[in-house]
Amino acid sequence: MSEDLRPVPPETAKDIYLEQRRDEVSDQTLQSHRYRIEQFVEWCQEVGEIDNMNEVSGLDIHNYRVYRREEDELKAVTLQGQLSTLRQFLRVCASVDAVDEELANKVLLPTVKKSERSDDEKLEADRAQALLEYLGNYDYASREHVILLLMWYTSMRRGGVRTLDVEDFDRDEPALEIRHRPESDTPLKNGEWSERDIGIRDELATVLEDYIADRRKGVTDEYGRNPLLTTAQGRVALGTIKRDMYRITRPCFYTNECPHDREISDCDATKTQHASKCPSSRSPHDLRSARLTYY
Repeated sequence: MSEDLRPVPPETAKDIYLEQRRDEVSDQTLQSHRYRIEQFVEWCQEVGEIDNMNEVSGLDIHNYRVYRREEDELKAVTLQGQLSTLRQFLRVCASVDAVDEELANKVLLPTVKKSERSDDEKLEADRAQALLEYLGNYDYASREHVILLLMWYTSMRRGGVRTLDVEDFDRDEPALEIRHRPESDTPLKNGEWSERDIGIRDELATVLEDYIADRRKGVTDEYGRNPLLTTAQGRVALGTIKRDMYRITRPCFYTNECPHDREISDCDATKTQHASKCPSSRSPHDLRSARLTYY
């Protein structure tokens, strides 16, 4: 143990970490980090018999990883997120001289294969809420904000979202009319069987109203209809909806941190055209599946 280190109990170190991150991340993200660090603190106290962060070694980090994998039966994708937060925690501990500055680098993240991620290809409820909070504060009533709200609160497919016209929004109810219009290039997947009226919450109705008034491009499509979701060229394309969702569901977009331990400034996935390369980005289908699971 270095003579320059200060004795800091794991519980105190946890409080220091959470206080330092409080102004950097959303409340939901902070709560997630609190849970993850509490797991490590409990392990230190009950298994590792560690009452001073100075005592944490590379071997302890290895033993904790094995414990979480074997005893708690965490999947690789979950363990990756847990250890990524632990690495950030140790970096903060190093900044207050509680651990050696090289200790964080000894946290090795598991490699997650695509097949292992398949069951987790969804946007978890806490992540969705954190993202909605971010958009509500920093990109309110944007097209992306509207798309996410529509998909999260109505579970519509992207084809259903794309087919909406301004006139399909009834503010008084409030409600949305979903209609099959193949003759003007907005079919629904199951045809007329998919037609329905959807009651929506006031929060969504207010955002839609503000989007139409302030941020919607005032264009018509080639059939003379007034699409709800637009680009400068007209009705939003299915591919655009997909790219929008891939882009905003990257954790670095709304938390300014990477759970995959990548340097954000150098990561190719930060470019819009490569957003789908981020392991944590989610497609509209993933989002819909997550909402149905949440229900």
